[in-house]
Amino acid sequence: MNRLKIILFFLFSVNFSFSQSGEVKLLSSIYADSSKNKDAIAKGLSFSVAPLSFGVPAAILITGLIKKDSALIEKGIKASVSFALNAVVTTGMKYGFERSRPFSIYPNLFHAKSKAGDYSFPSGHTSFAFAAATSITLSFPKWYVAVPAYAWASCAAWSRMHLGVHYPTDVLMGAIVGTASSFLTFKLDKWLNKKKK
Repeated sequence: MNRLKIILFFLFSVNFSFSQSGEVKLLSSIYADSSKNKDAIAKGLSFSVAPLSFGVPAAILITGLIKKDSALIEKGIKASVSFALNAVVTTGMKYGFERSRPFSIYPNLFHAKSKAGDYSFPSGHTSFAFAAATSITLSFPKWYVAVPAYAWASCAAWSRMHLGVHYPTDVLMGAIVGTASSFLTFKLDKWLNKKKK
């Protein structure tokens, strides 16, 4: 476990001072571009993650149950499983890496404009947003579903940096974990169904 932890941290977070200073500079530019309107938008985007992330699997599943549509029910179950997988992986990584928040390490540069938990890496809001975007896109593979879903997820990722609670690598890893959780769940289901036949 420690070896895996070291490898993942090396690959996906910032270990070298040059990279760290570059990441802090990037975060500073996102964070500093502030106004009351942008702060309000960022807070709204962050707040939207929980209801929409829970809502996507629930809406697909409930619609399938109401319409008695087995294909929709199956998509809702897969979206729910991907959400659960994402939660386990994200939480495990947070407590595995124990990366402190930007405002804890650099209190002279950042303060939290929003509530945040103990650990920073990866961004939970971002991972849930990208898990939801990927689930809905895989369930309904149309450009007019994918474009707004991923645009919203990307804006949610931006909001976490703008609010000073995550580094860029936190949101990058959150996007990777969220997307991978949904993608793997849907692909595994497809593989299992092929194996049954």
